[in-house]
Amino acid sequence: MITVNLYYKGINGNARAFAEEMESSGIADAIRAEEGNLRYEYFQPINDPETVLLIDSWRDQAAIDAHHVSPMMKQLAELRDKYDLHMTVERFVSDNYTSDEKYIRN
Repeated sequence: MITVNLYYKGINGNARAFAEEMESSGIADAIRAEEGNLRYEYFQPINDPETVLLIDSWRDQAAIDAHHVSPMMKQLAELRDKYDLHMTVERFVSDNYTSDEKYIRN
């Protein structure tokens, strides 16, 4: 699994407005329905109202590559421009490490 954390940064509430429009327009649901998408969720940090975090997880790189050429990417890019957002990205690859499980409360 590959997880990408995308931090959308804006001003005057634009990052949150972007995420809300992604949800209300159906673009987010269309991305969630793409083959290989495992997670697509927006969050807002408590201490930073001008940032929205997208946690985006995919089965593998092939699924991400297919997503990048999908029609939703054009719509997403147009909304990013509309709200004048800038991004930083973190990428993580799952290693199936299980030794931490004793510290996790279920």
